[in-house]
Amino acid sequence: MLYFIEDTINGILMGSIYGLTALGLTIIFGVLKVINFAHGSLLMVGMYVAYWAVALSGVHPYLALVVVIPVMFLFGYLLQDIVIKPIFKAEKDVREPVTVIIVTTGVWYILDNLSLLFFGPQYRSIQDNPLRGKMFELGEMLISVPKLWGCVTALITAAGVYYFFQYTRLGRAIRATSLDRDAASLAGINQYKIYNIAFGIGTAISGIAAITLIPFYNTFPTVGVSFDIKGFIIVVLGGLGSIGGAIVGGIIVGLIESVGPQFMTATWTEAIVYGLFLLVLFVKPSGLFGEKNDW
Repeated sequence: MLYFIEDTINGILMGSIYGLTALGLTIIFGVLKVINFAHGSLLMVGMYVAYWAVALSGVHPYLALVVVIPVMFLFGYLLQDIVIKPIFKAEKDVREPVTVIIVTTGVWYILDNLSLLFFGPQYRSIQDNPLRGKMFELGEMLISVPKLWGCVTALITAAGVYYFFQYTRLGRAIRATSLDRDAASLAGINQYKIYNIAFGIGTAISGIAAITLIPFYNTFPTVGVSFDIKGFIIVVLGGLGSIGGAIVGGIIVGLIESVGPQFMTATWTEAIVYGLFLLVLFVKPSGLFGEKNDW
């Protein structure tokens, strides 16, 4: 029973980090109404930025947020402005341009191969890491300290994003654009600038997720692939465009992966995750918390 409780707690902690990795994806979909297949690669870029920021400066991993967040926001802003915005302008009469999916898939391959070219296939980890291997003793249970930090960061980030979208002028402008971009344009809102900002925010959140991962996870060119797949599963479970749904969906996946191996092999836990994914698609395609107008 003790091991079950321990695995449950660690599953919730890791699941919240999964939710954070998917949060940027669900925000980009909620505003732009397109699936960003390059999201895992953006997470990978964030992990490299975080790794080099910590490795070169020697600061605590979480202090690197002051570098990672603005760098990743600018990267996402420019990626949307230079690569994706021309498609929206060319297909301005299409609500959900499929061409964007094709382009983001290309960006995925380009970023992964560029990282392989510049950094090589080596697995990199921070050597002087104050969080690596740290455990918090709760009675006879051992709780991962890096994952605990990650969970707190995920909850703070989700709360901050929710507050931003609900109670700030820019946040309301983003929500208005997501609901009806033509009406927002008539109200004086520059929809393309809003798209750039939303994509930048989603990318910056990937950078925050990267910070939570580097204390216990290796950095390498294809690290984003597994998180990309989990991210799509999580946003479908929680609801595309739902901020709280991303965190809850991540916790569900984390619990299955952590608690499941006590009762079955790891391969079966993966099957359960994918089975739940398909079940939600059949029964409630909008996800557990998804609504027609989430924003």
